[in-house]
Amino acid sequence: MKDLLFEYKKRKPAIKKRLKEFAEIYHMTDNDIFAELAFCIFTPQSKAVSCDAAVKNLKSKKLLLKASAKKISRNISGVRFHNNKAAYLANARNTLIKGKSIDIKSRIDKKNIFGTREWFVKNIKGLGYKEAGHFLRNIGFGSDLAILDIHILRNLVKYKVIKELPKTMTGKMYVDIESKMRRFSKKMNIPMDELDLLFWAKQTGYIFK
Repeated sequence: MKDLLFEYKKRKPAIKKRLKEFAEIYHMTDNDIFAELAFCIFTPQSKAVSCDAAVKNLKSKKLLLKASAKKISRNISGVRFHNNKAAYLANARNTLIKGKSIDIKSRIDKKNIFGTREWFVKNIKGLGYKEAGHFLRNIGFGSDLAILDIHILRNLVKYKVIKELPKTMTGKMYVDIESKMRRFSKKMNIPMDELDLLFWAKQTGYIFK
């Protein structure tokens, strides 16, 4: 555990700075928040850096908010299963449009983030607990949520929070592992969202999102 605390002390200022940047996104436009949702739709089995670049490319070409799934698919190189994810993005946009514009803030209940996560899992195709939690963390609401990707799970095994990497991940298993990570977070006195970025940085060497 000493190595983790040492790493945390070293990276804590950068982690807190990054989380502050995430929190600022919620105070931007619904379109900006939707871009974060797009990033999280793209991330499963793809590199985060490539997904971020794909979203930026869509925004620069003004395709994120109006292009067809087919056109989106042609413009997201580096994203695995790009046809499916382009369709998920188009469906998410249709679900969240109110009138002629994206209305995503009204779907976020700041007093019930777990309920908000459930809504996104149930209503936005392509999002599971991990992706929905990732999205909420990236807009400043991840203080009690886990983003159980392979980087996090490997660290949870390393620090004996869980016995082994799960071969599959049901919703029930996800919530159970999340609870164990939350208890570990409190034991180490490292907030959940900071612990997530710390584990991610330990595995990759840098703090991203």
